[in-house]
Amino acid sequence: MFHAPIVPRVRKRSRPAEAGVARHEAVKFEDVRLYLVERKMGSSRRSFLTQLARTKGFIVDDILSDVVTHVVSEDCEAPSLWTWLKECGLRNLPNMHVLDISWFTDSMREGRPVAVETRHLIQVCDTLPTLPGCSTPTPVARVSQYACQRRTTTENNNKILTDAFEVLAESYELNQLEGPCLAFRRAASVLKSLPWAVQCLGATQGLPCLGEHTKALIEEILQYGHSFEVEKILSDERYQTLKLFTSVFGVGPKTAEKWYRRGLRSFSDILAEPSIQLNRMQQSGFLHYGDISRAVSKAEARALGNIIDEAVHAITPDGILALTGGFRRGKEFGHDVDFIVTTPEQGKEETLLPNIIDRLKEQGILLYSDYQTSTFDISKLPSHKFEAMDHFAKCFLILRLEGSLVDRGLNSTEGDSRGWRAVRVDLVSPPMERYAYALLGWTGSRQFERDLRRFARLEQHMLLDNHALYDKTKKEFLAATTERDIFAHLGLEYIEPWQRNA
Repeated sequence: MFHAPIVPRVRKRSRPAEAGVARHEAVKFEDVRLYLVERKMGSSRRSFLTQLARTKGFIVDDILSDVVTHVVSEDCEAPSLWTWLKECGLRNLPNMHVLDISWFTDSMREGRPVAVETRHLIQVCDTLPTLPGCSTPTPVARVSQYACQRRTTTENNNKILTDAFEVLAESYELNQLEGPCLAFRRAASVLKSLPWAVQCLGATQGLPCLGEHTKALIEEILQYGHSFEVEKILSDERYQTLKLFTSVFGVGPKTAEKWYRRGLRSFSDILAEPSIQLNRMQQSGFLHYGDISRAVSKAEARALGNIIDEAVHAITPDGILALTGGFRRGKEFGHDVDFIVTTPEQGKEETLLPNIIDRLKEQGILLYSDYQTSTFDISKLPSHKFEAMDHFAKCFLILRLEGSLVDRGLNSTEGDSRGWRAVRVDLVSPPMERYAYALLGWTGSRQFERDLRRFARLEQHMLLDNHALYDKTKKEFLAATTERDIFAHLGLEYIEPWQRNA
């Protein structure tokens, strides 16, 4: 029989001295709180393991409460353990790691909390009886709160729900409300990873990152087939206008909001307003709007890759070119095309982009370019800001792509007889020793990268960005020549690019 947890009647957010933790040893891992389940383990072994963990700097709570992050059990049947845990009335249970003793053993051996892998999880993979309101049995499985521990598939079984979440996330983003925006993006990411369709609210029980607002939205859509809140947003003049303005290359939410407050509602309003001075990027954005607001096909991306590849190897025979972004993740269409270009010769990458730009000018296909020189400085790393743009040399381009170079032709609008179109292309040129980190960062998706960095910080006490991985415990940067090296440093199972569409 499990020992029921003793929860204090009045409890504030736990401080280091709370939750029955002995404080004789120095705590090294403040973000990790363990609870060892006594059943099968026995009280004497539990006491021994508790002391062992504390001597290594872990926090081990004597009582099970919502501040616990890792529940560890030994030789226990999963169904009975999960039944007991659900009966404990823990609000934070969906975000807790419920783990086999193997995770604890690995962590003790390493002297730090190792990354939680699938083999560590105690999960129920069978199906429960059909829940009220559900037409099919409801799968029960442990779903990680981190996108970097979930593999996405090409099929989204919950598209109507995730589309609604994306509208709300975009609305919050346009209003520059980061918290709610992230909440809905995380919720959408979780639902995208499910191999089954949510058919009733009960099916979301135990899933992480679903708050009261998201659950209310799910319930509404399942009941009525749509969300009244989402429909209200989609028909809102302000939302429609800000979405239109930010679709222009070089226009962000702040500029769009400023224009909206001045009473401007259309492109013609903006272009006719004499007091508005558009910068070069915005001028090109309006000039080529019809083309660059239209999706780019995979065939067009390949054709552009051939153009850039020819330019790179004409400059340096040992040059390296890699397609990144959504196309590397297996997408059929994208908004622009991103490439990493570099060379093994140290320092030569600094002149690579200006030389490429010159060649594109000579070919007469460069319609716009914005080159930003490298500001990379290892002494200023690691960065603590996820959204911070990396410091590698980069250029933002608009290129003229001829239809004759594209397999099966251009993705053009009906009646367009020009035989070419303008396409947005971004190039970034890191030093070769930073190539793996740049490739991982520029591949995306944005939510996958955000959770990868959050996982590194909270679970592994490391800092990750497009430049480097820094181990705060060892106080050193970790070298990597491939993406697999980075995943290995983080203790994560490798996830292929096409499984990162979080």
